Amino acid sequence: MNILEVKNLRKVYSSRLGGARVEALRDVNFTVEEGEYVAVMGESGSGKTTLLNILAALDKPTGGAVLLDGKDLSKIRESSMAAFRRDNLGFVFQDFNLLDTFTLEDNIYLPLVLAGKTYKEMSSRLKPLADRLGISELLRKYPYEVSGGQKQRAAVARAMITEPRLLLADEPTGALDSRASDELLRLFAQINGRGQTVLMVTHSVRAASSAGRVLFIKDGEVFHQIYRGGDSDEQLYQKVSDTLTLIATGGHRQ
Repeated sequence: MNILEVKNLRKVYSSRLGGARVEALRDVNFTVEEGEYVAVMGESGSGKTTLLNILAALDKPTGGAVLLDGKDLSKIRESSMAAFRRDNLGFVFQDFNLLDTFTLEDNIYLPLVLAGKTYKEMSSRLKPLADRLGISELLRKYPYEVSGGQKQRAAVARAMITEPRLLLADEPTGALDSRASDELLRLFAQINGRGQTVLMVTHSVRAASSAGRVLFIKDGEVFHQIYRGGDSDEQLYQKVSDTLTLIATGGHRQ
């Protein structure tokens, strides 16, 4: 079953005076099945950030459609959009986006507070999640009191506590050292193993090679995609590296 469908997606940006036009996305088509773990890669300026913003319902396409569980995101009323994002999408950012004046616990609770949930329900959701993510002993600490890897685990908990249909990650390992990155990628694999659908935008070959499928964007189009199949992380790493070299040297679409 497809949880996400991207159909003939286009995005054109125009200058304020109506002069220069930049086509950031052109005729992008792909689907994501429920329970998949997909990484999106591409050079700077390829359109992958624009794509993520549209998938997150933070921007609207010029043409085409994005359907989440069959619902066209562009048809959702602006007044209902914040609630739709909160109820259906989880977000993990490169720079964590935690509030320094809130404890980790309160940061994680925030989307449920905005949704009007009771403390009892919030607490019952957090306990097993915090145990799984290894942050139970850190919940009363503030973001400036913990490491980058621990901050990102708290950010993952905040994204997961709403039980989203789709987890979107934007360069989640970008601000982490190699050890914390590896821990986070193992965590993502575990989350996906429990059935969570994940779509991650990344520059990191290491991060992409932890996914089940890697989608490559070039010049606003889907250039190629690789399925893990029976490959190990190391084998997928090599295939991803080879494809990025092909893109960088002007290779043709496959």
